[in-house]
Amino acid sequence: MADSPLSDRLDDDDYPAYTMGRAAEMLGTTPGFLRALGEARLITPLRSEGGHRRYSRYQLRIAARARELVDKGTPIEAACRIIILEDQLEEAQRINAEYRRAAQEGSDDSGD
Repeated sequence: MADSPLSDRLDDDDYPAYTMGRAAEMLGTTPGFLRALGEARLITPLRSEGGHRRYSRYQLRIAARARELVDKGTPIEAACRIIILEDQLEEAQRINAEYRRAAQEGSDDSGD
């Protein structure tokens, strides 16, 4: 059945599907690196019923960006701050685009 809850979870970028070990392996890093990202509050993994950290695809993409910066010599704290600022800038640009679109639609409607 295509609309089952399982298929929904598999398509969900925010579903915490990866254990810390698997996430570290996929990123080519260590569990300690992922813990450091959590301590810096860049990503906050969800916890399994047993208390183990679980990561989503979205969180893995953020961690991969942090690893890129750290691999280039950026201290981890600075890398986390850069990523947070990049995310804030992207959100501000998205909101700005929405405002411009709404203003444009408003001026198009009033020009009759």
